[in-house]
Amino acid sequence: MNDSTSTPAPQGEYTAQPFAAPAAPRSTRRRTTLLIAGGATAMALGIGGGGIAVGVGIGTLSNLASSSTAVAAEGSTVTTVPGSFRPSSPYGGAGAATGSTGASTQSAATAATDEQKAGVVTIVSELGYGETAQSAGTGIILTSSGRILTNNHVIDGSTSIEVTVETTGETYQADVVGYDATNDVAVLQLAGASGLTPATLDDDTVALADAVTSVGNAEGTGDLVAATGSVTALDESITVGDETTGATESLAGLIEIDAAVVSGDSGGPLVDAEGEVVGVVTAASSGSATITGYAIPIGTAMTIVQQIVSGEESDTVSIGLPAFLGVQLATAQTGAGVLLGGVIEGTGAATAGLAAGDTVTSVDGVAVATTSELSAAIAAHEVGDQVVVGYSTAAGAAASATVTLTAGPAA
Repeated sequence: MNDSTSTPAPQGEYTAQPFAAPAAPRSTRRRTTLLIAGGATAMALGIGGGGIAVGVGIGTLSNLASSSTAVAAEGSTVTTVPGSFRPSSPYGGAGAATGSTGASTQSAATAATDEQKAGVVTIVSELGYGETAQSAGTGIILTSSGRILTNNHVIDGSTSIEVTVETTGETYQADVVGYDATNDVAVLQLAGASGLTPATLDDDTVALADAVTSVGNAEGTGDLVAATGSVTALDESITVGDETTGATESLAGLIEIDAAVVSGDSGGPLVDAEGEVVGVVTAASSGSATITGYAIPIGTAMTIVQQIVSGEESDTVSIGLPAFLGVQLATAQTGAGVLLGGVIEGTGAATAGLAAGDTVTSVDGVAVATTSELSAAIAAHEVGDQVVVGYSTAAGAAASATVTLTAGPAA
């Protein structure tokens, strides 16, 4: 959608060429397909074999459509946003995969029962600053005090996160405790929460042909639905891709299911016949009438959760939010240094007096010639650190400023 006055609709579709009917279930298969991201608010990972992300972007980017600047460097990355926003249609559900032909024999998702809602939350994240966009997904309650497990891609790029406990209807603001972007796991903490009912986690090993149910915020409506199916493969590996950046990454050790998983189900529980959580729903296929879903085994996810909660950073695990310079990048970058399109109000860059038209040339005395070098320089710091930014003004005068780094969007 492109109109800030209209009702938010789910975005974030990934499409690819249809893939052939899967072979008989077996372990450690790897599928590799570069997927196409439709719309600038696509928030999640697509999957190999023709697929989409199952997080969902909702809202408007109308202010970016007419902007000559790009969204700011976000801690460990410097990103740009396309100059125009092309919304994509919501990914269909009930077996009606986008671009598919023929009817599906898959069972349609139905409204979740009160029992299925227990321990499940819906998540809506504000993306960027000012009038930007939203993303929607699902989460799993881990503690009565409001610790939440979800996918990293559900909260990626968020500047504010709102979580609703579906059994009570109560809504909370959430802080990012930490995340593992490589393995697509994130942990949130609800502000002021108490007395919540945690989900029951399974301590057994899921097996082929086990009956399972995905419970999630399908298509970002805010109403939980349940999609039934069975386990069709274990220890699956999938390669994901992003048309916008051209980047690819892989997820491994996943549970494959034949349930009708759709956009917005990301981060929600995959439960067994006893109602215990066996996995975290992460991705789903598109391009064929029958949907294939994927989930991170709950044991794998909880190992990462424990590392995050313990505050143990690693090559893949980050604690809290990344440091943020708070500058906007000009769409066209020419010459040495990083040309600024503006700064974000309330950030360290704004307080220090940086402005549109300035060109950043160094950080702490080390020259930066490109956006990636600026990104790396900021990523080496923590929130609250002070850095000395060398720059030239639009008039060509050399200057420097001491900038206190603030907390940026979730990476």
